[in-house]
Amino acid sequence: MTEQATRAALASHTFLRGLNETQVAVLAACTKSVTAPAGELLGREGEPANAFYLLQTGRVAIEIHTPNRGQIRIQTVGPGEPVGWSWLVPPHRWQFDARAVDSVTALALDAGSLRDKCEQDHELGYQLLKRLVAVVSSRLAATRLQLLDIYK
Repeated sequence: MTEQATRAALASHTFLRGLNETQVAVLAACTKSVTAPAGELLGREGEPANAFYLLQTGRVAIEIHTPNRGQIRIQTVGPGEPVGWSWLVPPHRWQFDARAVDSVTALALDAGSLRDKCEQDHELGYQLLKRLVAVVSSRLAATRLQLLDIYK
């Protein structure tokens, strides 16, 4: 993917809409296009969170492993959604498994570089943090509803 195509893909992604051209250019410098076949892990609980994914196509299951029940799917996310907030929160380790449900294409932002860019440009960091907090809040609410359904 060319730098121009990367910029265009970032600028049009639902998660990043509204960022200015300079911010998109900064993000493009640490972004690559990736594909993952069904079943592949984008991140494994406890492992270093080295990337932040912006889904373009396909679905990703957010899962946890339990000793008694094995893998439990918490939520499934799809195109236009981000995967992985652990890149931002020390110790920068995945809090969940993220498994491709079907073939996935995504923009993968290098976590270390992204953290550095957020430190250098606090406005960019603030914009990303606002968006991530909204995602975490939404997913927490969805998980709460799931738990209420389980315990009926």
